[in-house]
Amino acid sequence: MKILVVGGGGREHAIIKSLKKNKLIETVYALPGNGGISSDAICVDIGAKDIDGIVNFATENMVDYAVVAPDDPLVLGAVDALEAQGIPCFGPNKAAAIIEGSKAFAKELMKKHSIPTARYETFDNLDDALKYLEEITYPTVIKADGLALGKGVIIAGNKAEAETALKSMMTDKIFGESGSRVIIEEFLEGPEVSVLAFTDGHTVVPMISSMDHKRACDNDEGLNTGGMGTVAPNPYYTEKIQEICMKEIFIPTVEAMKSDGRVFKGCLYFGLMITNDGPKVIEYNCRFGDPETQVVLPLLKTDLFTVMQAVTEERLVDLNVEFSSDSACCVIMASKGYPEKYDKGYKITIPKHLKDNVYVAGAQRCGEDLLTAGGRVLGVVATADNLEDAIKQSYSFVEEISFDNAYYRHDIGKRALARLKKGE
Repeated sequence: MKILVVGGGGREHAIIKSLKKNKLIETVYALPGNGGISSDAICVDIGAKDIDGIVNFATENMVDYAVVAPDDPLVLGAVDALEAQGIPCFGPNKAAAIIEGSKAFAKELMKKHSIPTARYETFDNLDDALKYLEEITYPTVIKADGLALGKGVIIAGNKAEAETALKSMMTDKIFGESGSRVIIEEFLEGPEVSVLAFTDGHTVVPMISSMDHKRACDNDEGLNTGGMGTVAPNPYYTEKIQEICMKEIFIPTVEAMKSDGRVFKGCLYFGLMITNDGPKVIEYNCRFGDPETQVVLPLLKTDLFTVMQAVTEERLVDLNVEFSSDSACCVIMASKGYPEKYDKGYKITIPKHLKDNVYVAGAQRCGEDLLTAGGRVLGVVATADNLEDAIKQSYSFVEEISFDNAYYRHDIGKRALARLKKGE
């Protein structure tokens, strides 16, 4: 079989490595892929948002199945376009992808169906939004409605910061048109949990929970990034919390989308906060998270392609999806200066014996060499029968990998280990 994977980051590399375990898959194309992914797939220089280009390539090369991984092409309707040409896909169609494409839509959906989330108001007009700041308590959360590369959220500690945030989004357009509409939201407190779930629009199969580390520096300091590392499972996500989430959040969300005429088929990401009032939804994503995917898929025992086909064909209820009881840790090796200004073009050295433990996010090929080409460069992953060993092993792998200007956090999983020890 010929498989096409849309995207070019560490998440896509993890998906491709998992798909290649299926013996039926002979060829994997990555559009556009990256220099590291080229070791595991045929990379084609077609951008993830070039829907016409993706469809033309898929039809001309007689692709049997497509996986659309990033948010942009999903929201733009890549799945609709591919399926119109008879190519089955993993990923939601445009109507369902709005759950991430519009935060206002997602909040209204939760409000309508009594799915627990933070209190909020939505604004299209700057003056109205500024007036509302007189009525709320601080800190508060201000979100751009549309897609903003995972960075369209500002936590304002006081009214002055909130005013600055609103003006930067709505007037200065720091997030483009995504900030033309904003959501001002109650600030929630508690540990965050990421849960990815397979769903065919009827059945929901949650994957192993994970804990992301968004801040650039140790001790959760510095700027927000796309994620500097992840561990799984998340110790804050207890069996009791899992039961509550399944009953009050996961199933109601999928049923709500179905009742709205937007059957969601693919991977639905639940960004949760465990508050004193129970788990609440911070955000939905319409796809696999990054870097959560890099720790969740290595723990998936059931063949990924088999699961994806079951999702596409709406027969997930008939499949027993199994996960390992092991733990996993992913440490992101980034370019110094990320998420702001950073240099590129440094040679990356990865020992051959670590090939299966490295997911490449931002690199390009130059002859035989692999060079840095992004802010987040590599995800270095290890699994073990306990979290402490997974973390130690991941960091030992990091020490064997080198490139000039490399930067990484030294405390990935520290909070999770502290929680585990506290629970003993």
